[in-house]
Amino acid sequence: MGIFERYLTLWVALCIVVGVALGHVMPGFFGAVAAAEVAKVNLPVAILIWLMIVPMLLKIDFGSLGQVREHWRGVGVTLFINWAVKPFSMALLGSFFIGHLFAPLLPAGQISSYIAGLILLAAAPCTAMVFVWSNLCEGEPHYTLSQVALNDLIMVFLFAPLVGLLLGVASISVPWGTLLLSVLLYIVVPVIVAQLWRKMLLRGSVAGFDRVMRALQPLSLVALLATLVLLFGFQGEQIVRQPLVIAILAVPILVQVYLNAGLAYWLSRRFGVAWCVAAPAALIGASNFFELAVAAAISLFGLDSGAALATVVGVLVEVPVMLSVVRIVKATRGWYEAGASKSTTALEVRQ
Repeated sequence: MGIFERYLTLWVALCIVVGVALGHVMPGFFGAVAAAEVAKVNLPVAILIWLMIVPMLLKIDFGSLGQVREHWRGVGVTLFINWAVKPFSMALLGSFFIGHLFAPLLPAGQISSYIAGLILLAAAPCTAMVFVWSNLCEGEPHYTLSQVALNDLIMVFLFAPLVGLLLGVASISVPWGTLLLSVLLYIVVPVIVAQLWRKMLLRGSVAGFDRVMRALQPLSLVALLATLVLLFGFQGEQIVRQPLVIAILAVPILVQVYLNAGLAYWLSRRFGVAWCVAAPAALIGASNFFELAVAAAISLFGLDSGAALATVVGVLVEVPVMLSVVRIVKATRGWYEAGASKSTTALEVRQ
């Protein structure tokens, strides 16, 4: 594990502090950077996100989808959490905490926008950081590759309709063209570029491909950290001005991460899934594609909207919290494997 992975929590904390501080003292600069956009998509953020995603996607052989059969229980659990539980549970949590419990403490005109940002955050499974989480918890790499590839394919088709359904329920009008453009730019294009580049590299030699991957290894995390500085710089004034709002928005996100991670981990244990698959399954089930969420929130509702702030709070909360989930699944491995072996035996007896 490299220095970036080993001290990721520290780097994230430093980038958050630096971003907020710079955004507060240099609002003009960050306002100019924020204005560099085409079709409501911020170009500096897009470049950083592509730098972060493409090296990760280079690792994916889409032929690995065939390996889904080897880990079908773990895949089934994660798909259930990602697509049948997480977006809807966040809509409920957002409505309860933001729309009702803490509503008197929030600006009334932004409540719907806050809930929309939380829904955007939960509607897309994490892509880039999944590989970091899986590596940190010693997850089964073939399962992780297969699950990410499958989620990417599903996301291309389901993200926009799912967000549209949930935001429609929340009585928010969705500009479908902008949302679909975000999906195209942040999922489809990186996947195509990465796969074409991968094929070109592998035409040379596997050793050459491995050299490129080693050279690119720090790039994703460096781009992630730079993205954090930029995003928190964009929101620096709001964070300093609205600490109570930040704390309130963090509550449903915290509950959602632990709820979905715990449910995925428990279901995996009940179905006798091997721990090396269950650990990343819990992390994939709980983590969010916050890069896409931030981009979609800015595109749909604007840079200064409550939705954009909610998705940025997701970045603030998710990375440190996911690191705590890594520690939890590693610490409970003995408990997990004792129960999973019994579940496997029970399933075999029934069959």
